Amino acid sequence: MRPPARPRPTPRPASGGASGRAPRRTPTGATPAATSRAASTAPTGTPAARRTGTTPRSGSSRSGASRTASNAVVPAGRVVTPRVSTAMADRLAERTAMRRHRAWRRILAWTLVLALVVGGAVVALWSPVLALEKDQVAVSGAGRYVDEQAVREIVEAPAGTPLPRLDTVAMREEILGLRGVKDVRIARAWPHGLAVELTARVPVAAVPDRDRFALLDSAGVRIATRTKAPQTLPQVDVPLDNALALQAALHVLAALPPRLGEQVEQVSADTQDAVETVLDDGTTVRWGGSSDLPLKVEAVRTLRRLDESARTVDVSSPELPVTR
Repeated sequence: MRPPARPRPTPRPASGGASGRAPRRTPTGATPAATSRAASTAPTGTPAARRTGTTPRSGSSRSGASRTASNAVVPAGRVVTPRVSTAMADRLAERTAMRRHRAWRRILAWTLVLALVVGGAVVALWSPVLALEKDQVAVSGAGRYVDEQAVREIVEAPAGTPLPRLDTVAMREEILGLRGVKDVRIARAWPHGLAVELTARVPVAAVPDRDRFALLDSAGVRIATRTKAPQTLPQVDVPLDNALALQAALHVLAALPPRLGEQVEQVSADTQDAVETVLDDGTTVRWGGSSDLPLKVEAVRTLRRLDESARTVDVSSPELPVTR
C-alpha cells in the first residue's frame, strides 16, 4: 500500500516583508535598469514611492526626461540642426559699434579744440592782428614836472609787436626811472593800444643848491631844478647834505592843511628837532620835531584864532603851547 503524498511547502516571496506580498513581476520585454528608472521617477504617493519610503526630488523628472530625449534615436539620413539665437550676438555687435563711434567722436572733438588753441596762439603772438600802433597810445597824469614825450618814446618803442608779447614790467621800470614819476600803471587797450596812467610827484619846497633851486617832494626826491624858486613853493633854508633836518622840514610841510600850507613862505631847521616856518603875515611857528603833527596843527589853528596879535607860536610841546 502506497504512503500518502506529502504536502508541498508554500514558496516564500523574493523580498520578504511583513505584509507577505508577492513580488511585482517585471513587464515583459523591460530590462531591470529601465524598471529601476521608472520606479525612481514615480511621483510621490505611487507604489514605488511607498515601497522606498522616500520622496523623489523635483529635478529628477527633468533630468530623466532630458536623458530620455538625449537617448532618442534619430532616424537614418536625417540631420538635426541645433537652434541658436543670434539676438545676443547682434546686441554685442551693436554695443561695440556704438562704443567705437563715441571714441572717434571724442578724438575728433579734441583735435578740433587743439587746432583752435594753436591757431589762436599763432594769431595772438605772431600775427599783426593785435600789434601795437603808436596812434593808439594814451598817456595821462604827466603834470608839469614829468616829460610826457620821454614817456611816449619808451611806450611807443615796441610798435608793431603784438600786445600779448609786450614786456610791460620792463617798460614800467624804465618809466619809473624818469624824473618826477612816482608811480605808473600800464594797461593793454585791445586790440592795438596801451593806456599809460602816471602818478607824478608834487614838489613841496624849493631848496637852494648853489645858484639854483632844487624842487623836492615830501619824500625828499628831487623833481626838477630851477634858476629861481617858484612863488607857490616855500623856500627851505636847509642844506641838501643835512638829510635828517631836511627830511623833518619836508614832513612838516607835507602835514599842513592846504589853507595853512599856502601861507608858509620860508622853512628853516638847524636840526631835525628844531623846525620853524614863517607865514606870509610874519608869524613864526616853532614846530620842533616831526612827531605829533596832527595835534600840533590843531594847536596852531586854535592859538591863532584866540590871539591874532601873536607873532610867535611855539607848539614844540603840543600839550603846553606858547604864544608871544
